Amino acid sequence: MRIAFVGKGGSGKTTLSALFSRYLALLGKPVLAIDADINQHLALALGAPEGFAAPALAADMRLLKEYVRGANPRIGSADEMVKTTPPGHGSRLLRLGERNPVFTAFSKTIGGVTHLATGEFESGDIGVKCFHSKTGAVELLLNHLVDGKGEYVVVDMTAGADAFASGLFAKFDLLVVVAEPTRQALGVWEQYQAHGAGYDLAFALIGNKVEDASDEAFLRAQVGEALLSVMPRSKAIRAMERGETTSLEALEPRVLGTLEVLRAALDDRTRDWEAMRRQSIAFHLKNAASWANAAVGRDLSTQVDPDFRYPA
Repeated sequence: MRIAFVGKGGSGKTTLSALFSRYLALLGKPVLAIDADINQHLALALGAPEGFAAPALAADMRLLKEYVRGANPRIGSADEMVKTTPPGHGSRLLRLGERNPVFTAFSKTIGGVTHLATGEFESGDIGVKCFHSKTGAVELLLNHLVDGKGEYVVVDMTAGADAFASGLFAKFDLLVVVAEPTRQALGVWEQYQAHGAGYDLAFALIGNKVEDASDEAFLRAQVGEALLSVMPRSKAIRAMERGETTSLEALEPRVLGTLEVLRAALDDRTRDWEAMRRQSIAFHLKNAASWANAAVGRDLSTQVDPDFRYPA
């Protein structure tokens, strides 16, 4: 099952992404945590030591493309693949926990969590590329990933509603907006509601840095039943952020309760693989017509395999 954490910058989405990933690992669940945020702080929040650098998935898109392309006859070479290229017969699909060249090259294990990172901006990217050139690697990977009940993919997204600049936002079973009890923070919730209308998306909100009942009441009045739970200001989390402790046992009961509420909400979702396939194809055709056909020099609509279905 796939969950993405989004929110205003400074909302605490990276911290919650890391805590939820670590909580799942503590329960013995297979979990893949992907840093798709421009700031690339997820590894540190997971407990990696200072100076840790995860291999950048976006730094070698060819390796990813070559592997998932497999023997798909609709794709002549890795150069013909773009971030939205869907799988077809002959494609290689990725599975959590398996050994494959992609996970071997790019993943690192941090405290029982398998971690992938898009990579930061490099000096040659400045003034030339947007960060979507990095997150495209995550979109392509998720297009070719087969995950099921009891397996978890946690993605720390870019701040704000930037995810709507690509089809990445549509790859999840649950999109969680992390918001402080302020009008400014709830602006991201409103953007996701507006931009996500018409898509088969499930939204929830976690209130963060909540100090009292009035803060919780404010959030409830704004989003209603979409408010899953709230996180108080936490001394344990602040200590973790300072590197003083890494044990989840130090977390306050309400924080642990919120993590369990999140797990239950995600487990309650049922993946519609066919709907996800159709949506992926729609985004691919849209990108092909908009820019990708011209960039690659061929009609990429022919990459769509109408008979392909994800394995159950």
